[in-house]
Amino acid sequence: MHEYADTLCLIAAQRERRPVRALPALDALFRRLALCTRLDDASATEDSIWDLWMYHPHRSAAEALELASTDIAAQRYDIAETRLHHLLRHLPDFAEAWHKRATLYYLLGRDEECVPDLRRTLELEPRHFGALCSFAEILLGDGWSEAARFAFSRALAVHPHLARAREVVGGRES
Repeated sequence: MHEYADTLCLIAAQRERRPVRALPALDALFRRLALCTRLDDASATEDSIWDLWMYHPHRSAAEALELASTDIAAQRYDIAETRLHHLLRHLPDFAEAWHKRATLYYLLGRDEECVPDLRRTLELEPRHFGALCSFAEILLGDGWSEAARFAFSRALAVHPHLARAREVVGGRES
């Protein structure tokens, strides 16, 4: 599938790419995550990374993303989709908005729409372990086991404490 190949090429170039939105605090959190030896510390650091990804300097954008996330959690998928379309139309460089819409499509089983949004997330934030893992799960579901292991291994390169990624890369599931 063409979408898969393009996304895998993007993931392969992950180390050479920098996030569109450079945040020194986020860089520091990723360095800390790589050095965490306790799962509690890794989990707290991961939460801080998610908080920064959800942040946007325009407060209304961050609020719209938070509302869309709440809508997804409450299974108000049509409302979430409308909010995210509107947000992305106005802020096409907001990586986490792309990821949230990809998450919505993933939950709805709309992989053909999910994968381009995951790819866009990774274009904007190459270290987005959530997008890497979601893409890997789609690959697994479609029988692309080796490609899924590769995507999971790239997620582990930025977040070495992802249990599901470790499970698949370690060969316990295909």
